[in-house]
Amino acid sequence: MSYPPSPGYPQDPNAGYGYGQYPQQGMPGYGYGAPAQFASWGARVGATLIDSLIGLAISLPFLVAGMATESPALVYVGYIPSIGFYLWQLHRQGTTGATIGKKYVGIRVVREADGQYTGFGMAFVRMLAHILDALPCYLGYLWPLWDEKKQTFADKICGTLVIR
Repeated sequence: MSYPPSPGYPQDPNAGYGYGQYPQQGMPGYGYGAPAQFASWGARVGATLIDSLIGLAISLPFLVAGMATESPALVYVGYIPSIGFYLWQLHRQGTTGATIGKKYVGIRVVREADGQYTGFGMAFVRMLAHILDALPCYLGYLWPLWDEKKQTFADKICGTLVIR
């Protein structure tokens, strides 16, 4: 069966673009489908809000109980499940490209070089690099609004893209 040629895609239908191979549009491709699009700033914010609210919901009962009983130990114990949740989220992001919030809004984090998932270590480094996004008056978090690849400072430093 013969397929009509389309701009930016291979002539041979069995020679699809894999991760890291860029079609003419300059965005990572996925097999025979349309090339990936960079995630919007709103989707990134939405994913962060969802993840943050889940983390808060996990710790909130301990925090409220600790304040009600005036027990600082209970407040500190409340941080343990929240820290565990965020470490699990980093593992998810490293192995699947998406935290719960990112999956819900339909975005993923991939390496810019080859389009593969980052792995836990780089997901952790990327999380730490987000500190730099906050330093100059949170400018790094706003950077995707005008950046060509919609990257934050952390994405540029770690060589990652957030795609739809």
